[in-house]
Amino acid sequence: MSAFIAIGRVLFAIIFIVSGALKLFDLTATAQDIGAKIIIPALAEPYVEQIKALTGMEINQLLAILTGGLELICGLMIAFNLAARFFALVLVLFVAAATYYYHDFWNQSGVEASNNMVHALKNLSIVGALLMIAGQGRRQKAPDNAYGGL
Repeated sequence: MSAFIAIGRVLFAIIFIVSGALKLFDLTATAQDIGAKIIIPALAEPYVEQIKALTGMEINQLLAILTGGLELICGLMIAFNLAARFFALVLVLFVAAATYYYHDFWNQSGVEASNNMVHALKNLSIVGALLMIAGQGRRQKAPDNAYGGL
């Protein structure tokens, strides 16, 4: 693997590592942010109540922990090239969902819409990079031709 690819992969993963760590360091703010954006469907309420009873946490706090942990773990796995293809695809789904729920410029107007469109386009670029990571994978070394082709 080229050193450029390895360095680029590590530098790229930093955004997820830092973002996940910041979410975990400030769970209260993350949970409030999630609560403001995510609406639990009525059909899922019985399951949410069961999860709250099992964990003793509000669903927003649990989602904050899961979100921060997902970003941190996926970022580290991509940085260290451990199952990077799988974790890149997981992050594709995560970034798509985050874009839909947090940067819904199609429901906004003015400066807010412009700002969120830029964020949505940034996330689209991140999805493109994640797809490149998922598509590249590990490369096998060519066999050493020590005997001159015999």
